[in-house]
Amino acid sequence: MIYLPTEKVIRINKSVNTDTESMVLPSHIVEYFIQKANYLWIMNFCICRDTMQCKDYPIELGCLFLGEAAMDINPQLGRPVTKKEALEHVQKCREAGLVHLIGRNKLDAVWLNVGPQNKLLTVCNCCPCCCLWRMLPDLAPEISTSITKMPGVTVTVTDACVGCGTCEQVCFVNAITVVNGRAVITDQCRGCGRCVEICPHKAIELSIEGDFVEKSIERIAELVDVS
Repeated sequence: MIYLPTEKVIRINKSVNTDTESMVLPSHIVEYFIQKANYLWIMNFCICRDTMQCKDYPIELGCLFLGEAAMDINPQLGRPVTKKEALEHVQKCREAGLVHLIGRNKLDAVWLNVGPQNKLLTVCNCCPCCCLWRMLPDLAPEISTSITKMPGVTVTVTDACVGCGTCEQVCFVNAITVVNGRAVITDQCRGCGRCVEICPHKAIELSIEGDFVEKSIERIAELVDVS
């Protein structure tokens, strides 16, 4: 599973004010698989936000599942959709401040009782307060390391940091701590970019280098067939 950074903080050797239509963005990875998929299915609600009774993010914006196995999901949980509906759904999720987590989630295949696993691609739309993967810091490394940052992503604390600790409050994998009056980002960072958005001093930067779209697509396509 790969976390895709929120697009509002993307830097690709360009100013943030650059015309975004000319930029290659993380959402293109999700859109690629939507366009390729022959089977698309949206859950009627987010099970994580519903369970936690989330007050800050829309509960009705559920996961998107792609691939043949999705057609066997209990129809009481959601519905098949067109490519156009799927694209509109993920756009709404981004506008709501949710971050995409995309890949083969074995847990989904189990609890949904569908298969084969390599025919089910999950696109979670995660908020920082209710995401199931808040438990990542407590999981065994062989499990937690399967949830990764997108290839080419780097998150850096600059000299503008005053150690206010605001970033600690939003990091759901406990990857940021304040040490000697300065935020320190550990290798537990999944590169979602929420700390970049929330920092009141604009002291954290996110950059993406290389062919990150192609590399991400290759990694996912090796594991899941959505056709």
